[in-house]
Amino acid sequence: MWRTCAIWGWSLRTRRTPGGVGHARRAVYEKLDGNITADEAAAAELARYEKERPTALVKDAQNILLIGSDSRSGEENRKYGRDFGTERSDTVILLHLAANRRRATAVSIPRDLMVDVPGCRRRDGGRSEPVFAVFNYAFQAGGSACTIRTVEKLTDIRIDHHMVVDFNGFKDMVDAVDGVVVCLKEPMNDRAAKLRLPAGKVKLNGEQALGYVRARKSVGDGSDTERMERQQRFLGALVSKVRSNDVLLNPVKLYPVLDAATSSLTTDPALANLRGLYDLVRGLRDIPTERVQFLTVPRESYPYNPNRDQLVEAEAEKLFERLRRDAPVEVSDNSDDQEGKSGGKRNDGPSPSTSPAPTFRGNTAAEDPCG
Repeated sequence: MWRTCAIWGWSLRTRRTPGGVGHARRAVYEKLDGNITADEAAAAELARYEKERPTALVKDAQNILLIGSDSRSGEENRKYGRDFGTERSDTVILLHLAANRRRATAVSIPRDLMVDVPGCRRRDGGRSEPVFAVFNYAFQAGGSACTIRTVEKLTDIRIDHHMVVDFNGFKDMVDAVDGVVVCLKEPMNDRAAKLRLPAGKVKLNGEQALGYVRARKSVGDGSDTERMERQQRFLGALVSKVRSNDVLLNPVKLYPVLDAATSSLTTDPALANLRGLYDLVRGLRDIPTERVQFLTVPRESYPYNPNRDQLVEAEAEKLFERLRRDAPVEVSDNSDDQEGKSGGKRNDGPSPSTSPAPTFRGNTAAEDPCG
């Protein structure tokens, strides 16, 4: 016979034996809780610079920095390239959760964006010098703490939490939800990613999904802009899949999702346990998918190097200022829209601002990838 037990609302089916339910619950809790690595070094470094960090302006609003690492350490990650002892941020997303938990806004920060990187504690214990460099150099120079300080300097937004996931963790998450469907306008052939996909509707497994979101030069115009837009649409589809009843209400599928979500995860100490993560996501379950938004920070080509970007200062500050105040923004997938152009008029309850929400180019988790 089978019996259902719950860990904070997550149903897990276990075989009934004398004392078995309680033991199984503890075993599952301890397994998932032990998967997460606490980033103690980053916490210590951020505490060192506490006085220079921004102040949070809105109670209960949360800003989480999501960092995708290109680390080649570990057997699974090494097959994506040689490990030269360096590690950069392959993808960085600033996730803003509204105080009322009625909207979530994910802002991609281009890895080739030219920014001021502060002096940071290196992994060898030394300290780097402040430098004007591409954004993903910050992670190489000083890991997650340096990336957080760089983002805070760039946006004047307080980062409350951070999560770092590697290639293998991303793959496992996609496989745990039994793949994610995307739509391709043309066939995709990327030798580096060992990826060959037909045009049209395609269901990607973990390995394919990793190649899909990382591919750049072999797809479309080869720009990082297109790569980030592809990542955003994929993440929207992944959010919809995880939120679907097929995953959340299916005990057989639920445990692998939780295991994958935590196994390759490094977070700040406050999130490095199941209770910390649960407290964070508990209020997210009721956010409508149309209010889970993805966009890229407004930027333009850097005049001294066409392969680099710089902020469009006025439009970027408009975005950052609204996130600081927990004011809504809107996204549109209309390619004719200009980033930062005002036009959105919907509101999500009380807002610190009475002005219309500005619209940025982006997409939502509600959009059908094949629509």
